[in-house]
Amino acid sequence: MDGKITKIKSMKEFNYEDKTVILRVDINSPIDPKTKEIMNDNRIKKSIPTIEYLLRSKAKVAILAHQGDTLDYHNLISLKEHTQKLSMLLGPEIPYIDDVCGPAAQEAIKSLKPGEAVLLGNLRYLTEEVSSFEEVVKLEPKDMLQTYLVRSLAPLADYYVNDAFAAAHRNAPSMVAFQEILPTAGGLLLEKEVNEISKIMDSPTRPNVFILGGLKISDAFGMMEQVLKSGSADKILTCGVTGNIMLMAKGYNLGERNSKFIKERGLEQFIGPAKKYLEQYGDKILVPLDIAYEKDGNREEINIEDLPVNESYLDIGSKTLESYKEIIADAGTLFYNGPAGVYENLLFEKGTRELWKAIAATNGYSVIGGGDTVSAAGRFIDLDKINYVCTAGGAMVRFLSGVKMPLIEAMTKAFEKKN
Repeated sequence: MDGKITKIKSMKEFNYEDKTVILRVDINSPIDPKTKEIMNDNRIKKSIPTIEYLLRSKAKVAILAHQGDTLDYHNLISLKEHTQKLSMLLGPEIPYIDDVCGPAAQEAIKSLKPGEAVLLGNLRYLTEEVSSFEEVVKLEPKDMLQTYLVRSLAPLADYYVNDAFAAAHRNAPSMVAFQEILPTAGGLLLEKEVNEISKIMDSPTRPNVFILGGLKISDAFGMMEQVLKSGSADKILTCGVTGNIMLMAKGYNLGERNSKFIKERGLEQFIGPAKKYLEQYGDKILVPLDIAYEKDGNREEINIEDLPVNESYLDIGSKTLESYKEIIADAGTLFYNGPAGVYENLLFEKGTRELWKAIAATNGYSVIGGGDTVSAAGRFIDLDKINYVCTAGGAMVRFLSGVKMPLIEAMTKAFEKKN
């Protein structure tokens, strides 16, 4: 894999026969809070091609994965069900060892025969793998060679393969340390994720249209600056809270309730950057023409020239939809992140629903990612109508924002070592 953004060695360049491979995947899945069972196995399914390739190559595969974290402790469970799903998808049964890198895990790896794999325990059982450790201790990859995980498993392995793009923003030993001492390659999914998302930045079919909405406007603004500055974006269609911030930057009074909502969440900080983007790239940024709100239990729409009304603005209006749908229909490439409104409420699902239908119907090449974005898409359209659904959320946003990510840095460094 050799693009403008990064260089990662292909896993097909190594001979794995009778060799031990540490394979890092991301099969972190949404968990039902009541049953503690997996609700969506999309990431597990997408990990299969790389595992199959290694098993066909007669490798001995030790699979590392995580589930949950300190920030979502309710999802911090064992990987036993993940193993069952992997086994059903692969055919051969994959054993599970509820030990990350201790004596039981090490013995399981040593006992592997060519063409066999084992899934080791949840990485997040290790302090050195949780986000709070990463944020407080701040180790460099070379310093991670002394972590329990690396010094326990690296001596048992011949190769390290990373297939966990969804965790690419994590500076954890399982993600960035093995590259320091083992011949390293990117898995098939990692290669595909990087290539597909890079297309949006490096070589999109024009016009390249970004639709940015949702509540996490830090994501939207990070991407906006990068794609405008680089010239990747031809049009940015704003909606959701991102659209409201843009309207405020243009001088529209959104009313006391909406202004309070934005202020209480610390989102006023984005008004300044929004003004700057509008001044520099105003012809490329579209803002809503009308907005929907609730009145007496009904959906009402108001033109932005007639603002404010003292209600919460929960969706884009019909005029905005028609304008955006025309642009979508003519797009060569489309990227959508964040819903257009509060789509969980039937009164305000229209904007999100109609934008998804327009994307599904277009001939343009479409890419989406992020948990809420994919959930919204799956609610209104067949996801097969989207050309590429990325497994990542935060990592994808950071990649598109031009932020350096630990995994990409580590994989590039390993590539340059010419292992």
